[in-house]
Amino acid sequence: MDGDIIIGALFSVHHQPAAEKVAERKCGEIREQYGIQRVEAMFHTLDRINADPNLLPNITLGCEIRDSCWHSSVALEQSIEFIRDSLISIRDDRDGPKWCVEGNPSAQPPATKKPIAGVIGPGSSSVAIQVQNLLQLFNIPQIAYSATSIDLSDKTLYKYFLRVVPSDTLQARALLDIVKRYNWTYVSAVHTEALEMH
Repeated sequence: MDGDIIIGALFSVHHQPAAEKVAERKCGEIREQYGIQRVEAMFHTLDRINADPNLLPNITLGCEIRDSCWHSSVALEQSIEFIRDSLISIRDDRDGPKWCVEGNPSAQPPATKKPIAGVIGPGSSSVAIQVQNLLQLFNIPQIAYSATSIDLSDKTLYKYFLRVVPSDTLQARALLDIVKRYNWTYVSAVHTEALEMH
């Protein structure tokens, strides 16, 4: 989706690759309930923002959505593509496009991509950490929509990272407040080794 300002997005449109397909980075089945809905929500949101003349007058937002497949190697590869496209766009703005078609002086240059203003996603904390480690090298902000790891709260390590959900620590405090409020004396807990609560 084109616009004056481009927002990158890493959504898990497909499931993780099967174990034997990880090296090839071939994603699994489509995630209709999780992946496709996020893509549609982003398109809808940008359409609403762009249709409101009072919100961003004379500016349109666009997006470039890439599939992270809920897997770190795929998300990192897609992040590198965001960065590469941004660097090429900046170079072309500065020096003019670099292209050559031998024997065809009337050939038109390929369309250049605009640099991304920031990246939304990915959803997993462990993948978001790896993506942030890469994006922050290029001062690209990242907003995660479901990464809850407390590690991501450390602004000395993740200075270009924001999230729209509370960290695991705040969720745990909220659960404790509920237990105290209702004077519960017996609580069952389920633990996982993942970086975020489920």
